[in-house]
Amino acid sequence: MRQTINMNHQIKLSLSIIIAIISPIWLFSQRMPDKVYSSSIKTVKLFPKNNQLAIPILALNQGDEMELHFDEMGLSPKNYFYTYQLCNADWTEAAWSSFDYIRGFQQNRISTYRISSIAKNPYVHYQIVLPERNAIPTRSGNYLLKVFQDADTSKLLFTKRFYIVDKQTNIGAQFLQPFDFQITRTHQKIQLVVNAPQLQMINPQQFKTTILQNGRWDNAAINIQPTFIRGNTLEFNTEQDCVFPAGKEYRWLDLQSFRFESDRVERINRLEFPFQVTVKQDKVRSSLQYLYYRDTNGFSEIMNSESLNPWWQSDYAEVVFSIAPPNGQAFHGVNMYLLGELTGNQIGDTSLMQFDAKQGVYIKKLFLKQGYYNYTYVTRDTKKNTAKADPSITEGNYWETENEYNILVYYRAIGGRHDELVGYTVVNTFNSQRRF
Repeated sequence: MRQTINMNHQIKLSLSIIIAIISPIWLFSQRMPDKVYSSSIKTVKLFPKNNQLAIPILALNQGDEMELHFDEMGLSPKNYFYTYQLCNADWTEAAWSSFDYIRGFQQNRISTYRISSIAKNPYVHYQIVLPERNAIPTRSGNYLLKVFQDADTSKLLFTKRFYIVDKQTNIGAQFLQPFDFQITRTHQKIQLVVNAPQLQMINPQQFKTTILQNGRWDNAAINIQPTFIRGNTLEFNTEQDCVFPAGKEYRWLDLQSFRFESDRVERINRLEFPFQVTVKQDKVRSSLQYLYYRDTNGFSEIMNSESLNPWWQSDYAEVVFSIAPPNGQAFHGVNMYLLGELTGNQIGDTSLMQFDAKQGVYIKKLFLKQGYYNYTYVTRDTKKNTAKADPSITEGNYWETENEYNILVYYRAIGGRHDELVGYTVVNTFNSQRRF
C-alpha cells in the first residue's frame, strides 16, 4: 500500500515538473501578434529603417533593415533579448525549428539603450537595427519579433509583426468603385491579378492573399480565393472579399511640444505629474461632406520640436481624448473605439472608450510620448465579437477617401511546411499602384 502511495506521489511530482517545464514554452508559442504584456513598456515601434510611416516588410537576402524602438519607464536598464518566430499566413506557428529559418544565434541581447534626458518622466530607451549579422531570417513569410527578459522566453515583454518577402510573383492591382449601387459611394474595391510563372500551381488553394487597409489587421481581408484562373495567372474580382468601407481622412494630434498648445490641444496642465493634455472635443463626422487633407493613414511619428533626439529626449503625458455623440446620448448596441497606431490598431481594452453620462461624451485616456498622431473613431456591435470595426456612425464612409492598401500573396508548395510570402505591393487610392 505504501509503495502504491509513494509511486503515485512520484508520478504526480514528475508530472508537475514536466508541466512546469512545458508551460512557459506553450505560453510562449501561444502569444498573440502585436501585443504588449508588460505595463512598464511604452511606445513600441518597428518600422523600415528611417521610415516610421510604413509596415516592416523586408526583401529576402537583399540587405534591407528595420528599426525597433521601445521605452521602459524607470531608470534601471535590464537585460532584454529577442528572437524571431516564423508563422503561416494566419499567424499560426510554422512547422519548422528556429534553426531552420534563423542563420546564427537563436537569441540575441539588445545592447543599445540610453536613459532619458530632459524628460520629467524618466525612462530607458532601447533600440536596435534588425536583422543583425549574427541572426538573419532565411525564409520568406510572416514573422513575430519576440522580446523577453533575461534570456527567459516565459518573461515575454511584447511581440511585433514583420514580413520577409521573396518576390516570385507579379501583382497587378488597381482601385475601383464597387459595382453594387448600395455601396458604390461608401466603399472601395481592390481588383487584383497575380501572375506566378515561377511557381508550380497544382491547386489554387496553395495561394492565400491578404489585403490590409492602412496596415490594419482588425479589418483585413484574409485568405481571398481567386475568381478566375488562367494558366499561371490568378484573377481576383470579387465584390465580397476585396471591398472595404472607405472611412474618412484620419484625425490628427500634434504633441511635438508640451509648451506650445497646438491646434488640436484644448489645454496642458503642467502642474500635474505627468503632464495632463486635454484634446479638443471631437464631433461625429458622419453627416459632413468629404474633405481631403494630408494624413499619415493612422501611423504615428515620434518627434520633438524642442530637443535634438526625439527617442530619448521626449517626454510623456496623459492625453485625454473625447468625442460627443449626437444629443449627448450613448450609441445603442455598440462599443466605441479609438483606433490608430497609438492604440496598436486593435479592437480591445487598449482602445475601448468609456461613456461619461454626466458630460455626455465618450472618453479615452492614453499615456503618449511626444510626437505626431493620427487616429479615428470606430464602433463595433456588442453582440458580435467577430464583427469588424465600422466607421459609418462616427466618421462616415466616402469612396474618395485616400487610403493605402497592402497586398500580400502567400504560397505553399506541395509538401511545404509553411506559407511563403512570394508577393507584395501597395495600392494608394490617389496615385494608383506603387510596386515593392
